[in-house]
Amino acid sequence: MPQLHIRRATVDDLPALKTLWLAAQLPADKLKDRVTEFQVVESDGKFAGAIGVQIVRQHARLHSEDYADFSVADAARELFWERIQKLAANHGVFRVWMNEASSFWTRWGFQPANAEILARLPDEWKNLEGDWLTLELKNEDAINAILKNQFGDFMASEKNHTAQLAENARKFKLFVTIASFGIFFICLAIVMWMTLSRTRVGH
Repeated sequence: MPQLHIRRATVDDLPALKTLWLAAQLPADKLKDRVTEFQVVESDGKFAGAIGVQIVRQHARLHSEDYADFSVADAARELFWERIQKLAANHGVFRVWMNEASSFWTRWGFQPANAEILARLPDEWKNLEGDWLTLELKNEDAINAILKNQFGDFMASEKNHTAQLAENARKFKLFVTIASFGIFFICLAIVMWMTLSRTRVGH
């Protein structure tokens, strides 16, 4: 097997990518503006294929996969899949989608999406043609439940903290009020004492 290397596509790859897309009858004019979505495989230093990875919120879509040399396709897909999992982890992706048939991807766990799962498909992709395959990387419902519980605990904690601050403010206000009255009566007593003292001296 030749030496394979996976990397992110750059603008320098556009000529090779366009040739690949046009041969596969893919919309090259649209894809050229999304070149940074693509991962490229090199075979012995030469461009050999690419796959697009589009991420929308907690979902990733594999698209426009094609090879200039299909003899390296399966080996390249293994490397692509390692890279895709890292990208998914870095972006907090829960589920990966694709609407291109390939026995390789079903061997790695991708399954046809039923109606219940399709309801989770991002709106941005619902008009795309093809039968959807999907793979859950993280249990979205379980994670959302945990986040909801954590948010509930956080809100309860914030509520308690706010109540404590309000109680402290009430106590401080009461202290200031009592201190103000105390200072007032002390000043009044001093004034009365000075007045009485002057009266006695005058007599």
